Amino acid sequence: MSGSPASYRAVFAATEFRWLWLAHLLSVIGDQFARVALTLLVFDRTESAGLAALTYALTYLPDLVGGAALAGLADRFPRRDVMVVTDLVRAVLVAVMAVPAIPLAGQVCLLALVQLLTAPFSAARQAALPDILRGDRLALGLGVFSMTYQAALVVGFGAGAALVAWLGVPAALLINAATFVVSALLIARGLGPHHPVAPAADPAPGDSASEPEPAPAGQWATVRAGWRVVARDPRLLTLLAIACCAGFYVVPEGLAVPYAAEIDAGSTGVGWLLVANPAGTVIGMLVLGRMRPERRLALMGPLAVASSLVLIPTGWLPGLAVAVVLWTVSGACSAHDMVVQATYVESVPAHRRGQAVGLAIAALRAAQGLAIVAAGVLAQLLSPSTIILVTSVLGVLAASAAARRWSRLAPPRALPPPQGEADDFSGRP
Repeated sequence: MSGSPASYRAVFAATEFRWLWLAHLLSVIGDQFARVALTLLVFDRTESAGLAALTYALTYLPDLVGGAALAGLADRFPRRDVMVVTDLVRAVLVAVMAVPAIPLAGQVCLLALVQLLTAPFSAARQAALPDILRGDRLALGLGVFSMTYQAALVVGFGAGAALVAWLGVPAALLINAATFVVSALLIARGLGPHHPVAPAADPAPGDSASEPEPAPAGQWATVRAGWRVVARDPRLLTLLAIACCAGFYVVPEGLAVPYAAEIDAGSTGVGWLLVANPAGTVIGMLVLGRMRPERRLALMGPLAVASSLVLIPTGWLPGLAVAVVLWTVSGACSAHDMVVQATYVESVPAHRRGQAVGLAIAALRAAQGLAIVAAGVLAQLLSPSTIILVTSVLGVLAASAAARRWSRLAPPRALPPPQGEADDFSGRP
């Protein structure tokens, strides 16, 4: 991982990456359209803000199941096919949601199924990326996806609400279905099949003398095999632990509304607080992208600690301006996730990437979900500032332990050196 850092220009020079990025952009915006449309529909029919918020929160829960149980599809079938099929199925489900005769409960269930299929799509995309972007370009490519996700969330919220108000829920859902169809077409047109690598060609990480692993016979066998790969590799477990520390520094976002009320910042303050973290993340990724690969890897642990450390003063009620700065800096430090993702994906045997990525998705969702739920329960007893202070301290302790363990482990296998900047790596003409 030595040498000069790759450039974003080199990342977008890969033809397959450009197609995949466009499809990702459409899928994320489409997801947000569906969530916002259904949330507003629930509020309109029930006049309950609590049920509307619960409906939005429920759309994230299927990632826990999908990440653990369905991501292995990316290791059993061509990864392009997995992405195309899941996009098309999601398009059909969302189109059915647009039928006026479908009851509200049915629409919520359909939306949960849509979200459930996000896990195999994401796992297939992450598993294919190392074949498209090699060397240092992989970390930057993952960073581009993360930055696009942050920006698309904002666009999805605003545009989704505007579309529902202008066109109505059914039309907004049909537009969402169309984004999935276009995404599928882009992937089918622009990507090679990216077949999973045969197990015999890829021994377990850190064990070059290991016997070839027999191919699992079914989906559940694939799930178990993927879990074993992660559980047996202390490097992967440590990287997973560093990633899951996000559960601590995501708490302030979940408490932005009551925290703004505590510091008398009003609705304007809520907006500033909510935009601080994603803005900081984009800034941090741009800065990390200009650093040498080995420098980024060395900073991964310290930045994981700093992501929670800088939030501690928030608990002392410093005022809106200082809080926004602190939350922005925390977001910038959290950009270390692009390094964690790249190192994790490159450290997994190629034929187990899909399931290993799915396991990481499930673990991250669980960490973030449990942290926000716990914060919500504690908010009935403690002030938001106290909860943020406590979770930030716990985050520092957890990240410090994970970073210390990482520093003691042998580094993962070196990323392959960057190839020609305009190479496609797909084997396609």
